[in-house]
Amino acid sequence: MMKKIMLCLMLVLPLCFPLNVKAEGLKLTPNAKASILIEANTKEVLYQKNEKEKMYPASTTKIMTMILLFEAIEKGTLKWDEILSCSSYAASMGGSQIYLKEGEKMSVNDLFKSIAIASANDACVMVGERIGGSVEAFVDMMNEKAKDLKLINTHFVNPTGLHDNNHYTCALDLSTMAAHLIKIGKDKLFSVTSLYDSYIRENSPQKFWLVNTNKLLKSYDGNDGLKTGYTSEAGYCIVSTAKRNGLRLVAVVLKEEKPKVRNEEVSQLLDYGFSLYQSQLLYSSGDIVDKVKIDNSKEKEMNVIVREDISYVQNKSEKKKITYKAEYNQLIPPISKKDVIGHLAIYRDGENIGSYPLYLESDSHAYSFIEKIYNYLTELI
Repeated sequence: MMKKIMLCLMLVLPLCFPLNVKAEGLKLTPNAKASILIEANTKEVLYQKNEKEKMYPASTTKIMTMILLFEAIEKGTLKWDEILSCSSYAASMGGSQIYLKEGEKMSVNDLFKSIAIASANDACVMVGERIGGSVEAFVDMMNEKAKDLKLINTHFVNPTGLHDNNHYTCALDLSTMAAHLIKIGKDKLFSVTSLYDSYIRENSPQKFWLVNTNKLLKSYDGNDGLKTGYTSEAGYCIVSTAKRNGLRLVAVVLKEEKPKVRNEEVSQLLDYGFSLYQSQLLYSSGDIVDKVKIDNSKEKEMNVIVREDISYVQNKSEKKKITYKAEYNQLIPPISKKDVIGHLAIYRDGENIGSYPLYLESDSHAYSFIEKIYNYLTELI
């Protein structure tokens, strides 16, 4: 019976969102206080409602906590197998928790699982204390990162989302945070956020079952994250992501009165996006996009590459012209292949829709002074 129902929905949903429907004419989240739908790679907004309005985020706050966790791993200041010790403050956390005791030891990997799957406040504080040195310093890092990401209406007071009148964000900012977390977290992120359940303390008498607060993992095709939230002040919130046919969407729904309605309306947002839009791959990571000649470089001509997949969003019913242009910094050797040498700007009907860093495929080496003199004399002969 369930398979028949799902088949009917697959046939009917495209009819619910005819390709020529404009987003501004729809009311996809009538019960939500605010909502937004974006494409994760370009962060292009596909639907929005009160997206800049100040809102309480509840546990969707933990998206920023996870951003700082992944960045610490990337910098090498933290490792997944590092064992942390629970402080008395972390053990005192209320709300969602894994019931850590003061002095209890746990790996960063298991703490991450506890945050991403079970929304554990005590695990958040343990991670924050380790990365920042104190919760207060970690919160300062959260707010600094908010500035780096150019968030427009966000201020953090804690790493958990437990209510505070001065702890707020907006749907647009949450979608930006989610897109950034997806970019830096990659497969490691989804290997955990896609789990409906898992365990920690597996080799101890206190084996603990983690059950994901994101029920869409079992009910929405392609859903593999990201974070739910609830407090009485924030209502039921969710930042949800799903991927189909190469298109990854991020949908945010804030302040719903019931979790069932929240899940229905965020699913409707995602359905809308998948029905109307598709992702077009322009370049794959490592592709050569141009060749450049660099003055005073030992290499006469060098390949220019991108180090990430570059795609754009296209409305299935529209055919707009896509153009792109390589724009370079001043190129003075030596130049490392790790250095950003410019950007590839993408345009849709003349409107800039994205900019991506460019790199040399290999290092560029400068001539020494003696070599320059030799080359000069050679040209005179």
